[in-house]
Amino acid sequence: MANFFDEMHSSGAAGVRQHYQEFQAWLTEQPANIIARKQAEADLIFRRVGITFAVYGSDAGTERLIPFDIIPRIITAAEWTTLEKGLVQRVKALNMFLHDIYHDQNIIKAGVIPAEQIFHNAQYRPEMQGISVANDIYAHIAGVDIVRAGEGEFYVLEDNLRVPSGVSYMLENRKMMMRLFPELFARHQIAPVAHYPDMLLDNLRSVAPIGVTDPTVVVMSPGMYNSAYFEHAFLAQQMGIELVEGKDMFVDDNAVFMRTTRGPQRVDVIYRRLDDDYLDPLAFRADSSLGVPGLLSVYRDGRVTLANAIGTGVADDKSIYPFVPDMVRFYLTEEPILNNVPTFQCRKKEDLAYTLAHMAELVVKEVHGAGGYGMLVGPASTAAEIEDFRARVIAKPDGYIAQPTLALSACPTFVEAGIAPRHIDLRPFVLSGKTISMVPGGLTRVALKEGSLVVNSSQGGGTKDTWILEK
Repeated sequence: MANFFDEMHSSGAAGVRQHYQEFQAWLTEQPANIIARKQAEADLIFRRVGITFAVYGSDAGTERLIPFDIIPRIITAAEWTTLEKGLVQRVKALNMFLHDIYHDQNIIKAGVIPAEQIFHNAQYRPEMQGISVANDIYAHIAGVDIVRAGEGEFYVLEDNLRVPSGVSYMLENRKMMMRLFPELFARHQIAPVAHYPDMLLDNLRSVAPIGVTDPTVVVMSPGMYNSAYFEHAFLAQQMGIELVEGKDMFVDDNAVFMRTTRGPQRVDVIYRRLDDDYLDPLAFRADSSLGVPGLLSVYRDGRVTLANAIGTGVADDKSIYPFVPDMVRFYLTEEPILNNVPTFQCRKKEDLAYTLAHMAELVVKEVHGAGGYGMLVGPASTAAEIEDFRARVIAKPDGYIAQPTLALSACPTFVEAGIAPRHIDLRPFVLSGKTISMVPGGLTRVALKEGSLVVNSSQGGGTKDTWILEK
């Protein structure tokens, strides 16, 4: 018996979990060559459409296809109800935390979070202190990474509140599955996700500056060389709004305008897909050619909305992650519905000692790291790699956290050898505006290498369609 939770197979008499039985019956009817042909067809279509991901420093070139697996990940309606409630609770608390630290700082005064954890954080933006943002919402779009371990319990692995990506792959994966296997959708009642762009646009319009009744919304991209440029263009097209770069906009008379063939047009809401540092060369990095000079000044005066807000990164930093359950209790006076993964904070003497003594068993992460970079998976590392990482942690303990190596749940996946279990996670996308909403599902990422626990696209991971059963 495997020591991880199997999403499809159970140890009971049936051998297959009830919500997978209809799919399993269909799968056993399919000749292996048909499944292989469908997988090849999906790869060809994705390549033709240009659904790629830029991998910086990759020997394979700057662009590659994100592998798509045609075997879906299925979640029951009851499981999704719990996840949804937990996600709403968590994102609500995170937005309250962000408003608090940039205003009254009650959570610091109460001693729940040490002041230095916030004010010495590289993602904290003192320029945001005292700024009022529309509806007090900072993280309008959040991508929360969920993993399943143990007997099937869900845990939050991390919160992505800056410029979370991947939702375009969620939408394209569903479109692909409906094209390849229409008969499966006739046999299952699967909650739809195609309305996400409409929900996103409604959400962005709902946080327009005060007094703006018909807001102009744009997607702001760093440009075609960004790793997620496909997604920027895709979402702009799906929402029916303009895709712009910094050079397409300017500030005049304390307002932001974009250049159009019909002359300048006022911009009210910017769904920005570039980091804080590059938004305004007058306020942040003077060498940035990607931003709009003067943007922060207009933003401070409440005359343009940025989604997500400047300074949200302090709430998704891995050094702040251990405190999120405390935020839920502090702001909402509720117990967290979704648990964190147990976390050792290497800035603490006893946690550092434990981490150094057990590094071969743990996952050790840089607090500012992302995309699977800057981390050590102890059980999968050589003695030399562990010693190298140990030296880094000793040199800068407050730059690292450590967590147990979770046995992530696994889902059947089509690989070269046939169908075999591979480890997965889930990134639902939570929208915050006048309400908090999400489509049922998210992006399931899969570690395609046998035994690997790293699902990130930048590290060779793939994606699956995520089915939430409606009953």
